[in-house]
Amino acid sequence: MAMSVECAMRSFWWDAGRPADAATEALGAVVFDLDGALADLERQGQRAAFNAAFAEHGLDIAWSEAEYARLVCIADEQRRIASELRRRGYGRVSAEIAAHVHRTKDDLFEAAVLGGDVTPRAGLDDLVNSLYFAGIPVAVVSRGARSWVMPLVRQLIGDGIAETVVTPDDLCTVAAEPDLHGQVLWELGIGPESALAVAGTGRGFRAARSAKLTTMVVTTDYSAGADYAGAVEVRTGYDGLLVGGCELMHRRAQLTR
Repeated sequence: MAMSVECAMRSFWWDAGRPADAATEALGAVVFDLDGALADLERQGQRAAFNAAFAEHGLDIAWSEAEYARLVCIADEQRRIASELRRRGYGRVSAEIAAHVHRTKDDLFEAAVLGGDVTPRAGLDDLVNSLYFAGIPVAVVSRGARSWVMPLVRQLIGDGIAETVVTPDDLCTVAAEPDLHGQVLWELGIGPESALAVAGTGRGFRAARSAKLTTMVVTTDYSAGADYAGAVEVRTGYDGLLVGGCELMHRRAQLTR
């Protein structure tokens, strides 16, 4: 489908910047990245799906947790597989084999997700419910396919809790790093200064910061130790964090800009 002129030329009103003396904004939404912030998808689903896909294709490869921790720095999953195949001597056919394995992996991962194998991070329910009852919209972004993202979000935080969920399937442009956070803000009708992003991976953190959102990071075992310079706070878990803590972080970030 051809990209419309409107999509190609879209800009956000906040791109023009804000006056230096503008008043601080109240917290208008919290935007969670599904991968890492809502659930540890790499640990609970992805590694097992990769290993099952290798087995299904007759490949004697099974990534341990330590090996997988080294490989997750390769964001492109197909390249991640191909690099392993090249290391094992598959040479020029590595990319072709990787494409087949990756398609199988996606199918197996989606089946695991829909089967209820992925659970929310500890303390997430309390935080999301406190935001919901305080009237602060909760939004979710994910680089996954909408076919499995939507049921997983409902499984993790409940039906009807998320004000909006944005995936690449919802955008009219194709990009290596789609502006999911920008689309969320557009749908909510707020600027980045009104939102707090919650990321769980380096990739999610960079995406939120690129969209100019104040960003908190809740690391996983795989994402701990990455560079989160500019984060309003870096935590290893939610640890009793509720709406008041989010409002405090958001306000603190605005006052120090």
